[in-house]
Amino acid sequence: MSSASRGPAAAPADPAPGTRVWYRSLYWRIALGLIAFLALALAAQGLLFIWMTDRIAGSMPARSPRQLAFLVASDVASALERDRSLDLQTHVRDQYGRVFQPVVVLMRDGRAVANRDEALTTAMEATLREELRLRVRRFERRAESPRAQPAPRLRPGDAPRRQRPRVEFAPILVEGLLEGVVAVPVGRPPFWVLVRELGPTMALVGGLVLVAGGTVVAFVVFGPARRRLREVQHATERLGRGDLTARAPAGGGDEVSEVARAFNRMADELAARAAALEASDRARRQLLADVSHELMTPLTAMRGYIETLTMEGLPLDAATRERYLHIVDDETRRLERLIGDLLDLARLEGGGTAFSRERVDVHALFERVASRHEREIRAHGITLVREIHAGAETVPGDPDRLEQVLQNLAANALRHTPDHGRITLSASRTGDRVTLAVRDTGPGIPPEHLPLIFDRFYKADASRRAAAGSGLGLSIARAIVERHGGVIEARNDGGAVFEVTLPAE
Repeated sequence: MSSASRGPAAAPADPAPGTRVWYRSLYWRIALGLIAFLALALAAQGLLFIWMTDRIAGSMPARSPRQLAFLVASDVASALERDRSLDLQTHVRDQYGRVFQPVVVLMRDGRAVANRDEALTTAMEATLREELRLRVRRFERRAESPRAQPAPRLRPGDAPRRQRPRVEFAPILVEGLLEGVVAVPVGRPPFWVLVRELGPTMALVGGLVLVAGGTVVAFVVFGPARRRLREVQHATERLGRGDLTARAPAGGGDEVSEVARAFNRMADELAARAAALEASDRARRQLLADVSHELMTPLTAMRGYIETLTMEGLPLDAATRERYLHIVDDETRRLERLIGDLLDLARLEGGGTAFSRERVDVHALFERVASRHEREIRAHGITLVREIHAGAETVPGDPDRLEQVLQNLAANALRHTPDHGRITLSASRTGDRVTLAVRDTGPGIPPEHLPLIFDRFYKADASRRAAAGSGLGLSIARAIVERHGGVIEARNDGGAVFEVTLPAE
């Protein structure tokens, strides 16, 4: 019977599971991708922090509210000295609009401006007006004093000590005259001011970083894995539709590749099983056809001769009747042997026959084979040679079944060996194996028949001597040898050679 289909060509060998490089693992790639993303985010945040620190440093020209108040007062005074028509609101917003700390300026003419809209509250304006009224009164008293000198330009260290709680004040002196006052609240700017100023920029940069990082991770980490998973999915769908050649790309060394290789192994196994089932179905149908043919031949012959013997009005002499009855008896025995061999083969292949296991004397085994075929050997002038080499004197197994194997092989050799030919029974040992061989000097086995010689009902030469055999002898021999854990092979070497290789221990 022909060998089973090998299935589709095997793909190039992939790395064995468990030997993959660690950095090719899907989990490591995800981890490295996230680490890279975090590094990018931290780098962006660091750059943003440096930039914002520079902006904040530039927007904080003084280290304390007191210094800021005197700085603003000095700046406004200088600006008014240069230009009495100065737009105070525009000047304060341009110069100090980026300063987070609230700055409020109140002039004697009633003008009140601030660097931020929220800084000029009703309470702050009232406080400033009270402070300005007190400072103007104090300044006028000092001017009316007999020993009064022209008021010097105030410096930050010369600020009056009287202060409102949590507010720093500084006078605005223009050409020696008190024209206004500057107020700066003590403490940090309100948190919501920082959020309002920095929030949009940081949110924009953070969003861009998230989008860029997510895109990189999606394309670099999850993109290839998704594509390969889709390929595995498509291969699975093809296999589900009955395409046993469907295979998934198994390149790479990560977990997706292991899934693909596992799928391919499953597909190979399914293809092999499907091929085996197909071969088994063909063998079953062929066996049914062969059994039907082999059974029909003797039954047809028996029926024909029995009908002839029972025909009325057909005169048959005693010799003819006896010859017909002898033929019916031979066909009956042939049918019995065929059925017996079929049952024996079925039990052997199904494991239903128990084998004994003992040390079998090979010399005695050869003697029984020679005795069984002694008459036929002498009738055809065939020489039977027995050779037992050192180490092959015994072999473990069932003595009756091993004798059955050698009897079948010897009978097969006798059918093919010409008159005055030679048959050799030999035993040799190689390592832990013992080989029993049956060699003849016949024409050998045609090469095209060697792969089929052990199939059921196979007869390479239907016209050979004693061709009425069942065609199951070699199949039974193979089943017995395989049950012993051995191998039986046939080849040509100056004739047919059958070798039975069995474990020595």
